[in-house]
Amino acid sequence: MRIISGKHKSKRISAPKNLPVRPTTDMAKESLFNILNNLYYFDSISVIDLFSGTGNISYEFASRGTEEIYAIDAHFNCIKFINQTSKDLDLNINTFKSDVYKFLEKTPLKADVIFADPPYDFKEEEFLKIADTIFERNILKEEGLLIIEHSKHTTLSNHPYFSYEKRYGGNVFSFFEIKE
Repeated sequence: MRIISGKHKSKRISAPKNLPVRPTTDMAKESLFNILNNLYYFDSISVIDLFSGTGNISYEFASRGTEEIYAIDAHFNCIKFINQTSKDLDLNINTFKSDVYKFLEKTPLKADVIFADPPYDFKEEEFLKIADTIFERNILKEEGLLIIEHSKHTTLSNHPYFSYEKRYGGNVFSFFEIKE
């Protein structure tokens, strides 16, 4: 994987083979950040990266100037890898080793962008529970976006806060936002 833009543009990061992850492809990530670049000033937002895995999405935000980033993953080796990479690249990423659902139930944090990349084999209800909890607990700031990455075989468009989706090969980003 590589960092697409920002102060670490083109930096390649190699994750250990033993991590239980499926990083977002560079093509899909570049497309996602083109959308976000038109919506936000990266240096003035806060981000929560759920199921952060290798930290791929967190590194991209940090490289582009985001200073308030929280990466959450249940696997110790993922958190260890993110911490080491953040230290090596001098990135300010706060990590939490936690089950994502437990984290969402207890967190006092609020964010402008919440990105979730759960395992693709999750059931639709498991994906929707992420969105439900975020909106019920007001974790997303008013002008914020929740983005859930999933396979093309999953449909999340029935959620009341669903806004739109973007497809990139087998990857889909579903966008959710607070509606007036």
